[in-house]
Amino acid sequence: MKPGDLIAVARLLIEGSNGKPSQAALRRAVSTTYYALFHLLAQTGADLFVGGPGAKRSDQAWRQVYRALEHGKAKNACKNEEMLCKFPKVIEDFGNMFVTMQEKRHLADYDPHATFSKSSVLTDIAATAKVIGDFSKAPIKDRRAFAAYVLFKTSWP
Repeated sequence: MKPGDLIAVARLLIEGSNGKPSQAALRRAVSTTYYALFHLLAQTGADLFVGGPGAKRSDQAWRQVYRALEHGKAKNACKNEEMLCKFPKVIEDFGNMFVTMQEKRHLADYDPHATFSKSSVLTDIAATAKVIGDFSKAPIKDRRAFAAYVLFKTSWP
């Protein structure tokens, strides 16, 4: 999945309705926005460890790394401020947005009483799109290190 496509779908869910979007549309937009971050991180790990499009790679190995990303473990890694601050600011911003949007996705998907406003969801979509763009421009070595950090067990204290 392409993160940009997911961001476009999130916007369409809100802006495609005439007038005020339903809570269902707002909830799906929140969830889809989070998944843009999640799939970018999964793709980053797979591309940088196994090989990107056009590389001589095992598709099975690529899918294995892509699917290795776990929501909870990635969130916990991103919440570890002591480690996250060791990365460049664009990576740190990505990690912080990952935590924020995962928490909002949990509300959207699992809390029947949660409500969202069109303006706040559009703000989250725009902020997420910026973080995705900045992350994608970060040096490969930094993105690879971050992917390793969220994918693999850390053996240092």
